[in-house]
Amino acid sequence: MQIAQNSVVAFHYTLTNDAGEVLDSSEGREPLTYLHGAGNIIPGLEKQLEGRAAGDKLQAQVAPEEGYGEIQPQLVQEVPRDAFQGVESVEPGMQFQAQTQGGPLMVTVTQIEGDTVTVDGNHPLAGQSLNFDVEIAEVREASEEEVEHGHVHGEGGHEH
Repeated sequence: MQIAQNSVVAFHYTLTNDAGEVLDSSEGREPLTYLHGAGNIIPGLEKQLEGRAAGDKLQAQVAPEEGYGEIQPQLVQEVPRDAFQGVESVEPGMQFQAQTQGGPLMVTVTQIEGDTVTVDGNHPLAGQSLNFDVEIAEVREASEEEVEHGHVHGEGGHEH
């Protein structure tokens, strides 16, 4: 069976950046399982998996605009240290959920200077080209319930 709309796909992967550093991998774990066409994985990778079958191996390069997007400078902001009430020590690398006009947003502390904290709401992989080494483990037809819910159920998927 080939990967197409409403296929359940299980695949192993290693994700590297352009410098060759491993950013994530399924090595030693179960394969990543998703519902094709439901927006469960980044668009650029999903497009390159279309039409593939179990046993296929491929290298997929995904540009930022089809991955986690370009860096949006407006998502980098300086906020006063007292915005972190109840947090004893704020350090670079810490993540917080901020309430914005557009809803909740995960931000990462990138810098602290005196009473000013710089936070970045961009995804950590925004602006980066992503390189995937992929091996497709399984492709099957999704159940009606999986299609209705927009995600995989059962092994490797979501349990209700």
